[in-house]
Amino acid sequence: MRFLKYGLYVVLALVLLAAAAVFAGLQLGERKLQRKVDVRVAALAVQPANVSLERGQYLFASRGCVDCHGANGAGRVFVDDGKGLKIKGPNITGGPGGVVARYSDDDWTRAIRHGVAPGGRPLLVMPSEDYNRFTDRDLASLVAYVRSLPPAPGDGAVVQLPLPARVMYGLGLIEDAAAKIDHARPPQAEVAEGVNLPHGQYVANMCIGCHGERLTGGRVPGGPPDWPPAANLRPGEGSGMGRYEQPEAFLAMFRSGKRPDGSAIQVMPFESLRNMSETDVRALHLYLRSLKPQG
Repeated sequence: MRFLKYGLYVVLALVLLAAAAVFAGLQLGERKLQRKVDVRVAALAVQPANVSLERGQYLFASRGCVDCHGANGAGRVFVDDGKGLKIKGPNITGGPGGVVARYSDDDWTRAIRHGVAPGGRPLLVMPSEDYNRFTDRDLASLVAYVRSLPPAPGDGAVVQLPLPARVMYGLGLIEDAAAKIDHARPPQAEVAEGVNLPHGQYVANMCIGCHGERLTGGRVPGGPPDWPPAANLRPGEGSGMGRYEQPEAFLAMFRSGKRPDGSAIQVMPFESLRNMSETDVRALHLYLRSLKPQG
């Protein structure tokens, strides 16, 4: 009986400890969401002489914007597992319910490059680590295109996270984009567009959010537990690139969302990726194949 009694005490202590960890995680998470991230940004000239609406439209269609905000920019639900996880991108047009009506050029820079709302609050679901390296011209072109979208009705963002995810966020096991970014990083310099290594490296910036800073793959940060790990994109044993020795196979995968054996690839945002130009895809393939295996 004494051992049973001690065992019950241990179980009770563990339950209380777990409850305390959950409570602490939730409280810390709320504090993190309300923190102010002070980001000083360089002036962005969104002016006709500095932008290309055609380029902005291409970036909007191919770099993931449509996946979260919809083709018309009015917002869309892009994750809903029916188990407490639901994420919807906000309306970023000038229509009723839009959230960007008063955005200045600096506000757009903070939101896209730094994952920070105009008042300094971190944006919980915004893949700014992918966009932090946009050149000034690309960023200005993207902003100009979004501003040109016809007003459409919609509403703000919806971010419903299950209890474990909220606790993990509070305890620092899941980070928002603003916590991942080097906010002092200067904008990337322009590179010559073409099937070359510098352009391929520039395109590869869009892969960082899921595949990691070194493109070695692993669990997608903040992704649902049933999501498969992101592939290692560096050459070597276990690399996902082993299936794509030739750029034609890589291009076919971007267009179809399927591996060479015909099996479907989960999670990757092919609604956007299939809109990438052949030049971008071939440059990305060239760059990924040039990387050294993970040591």
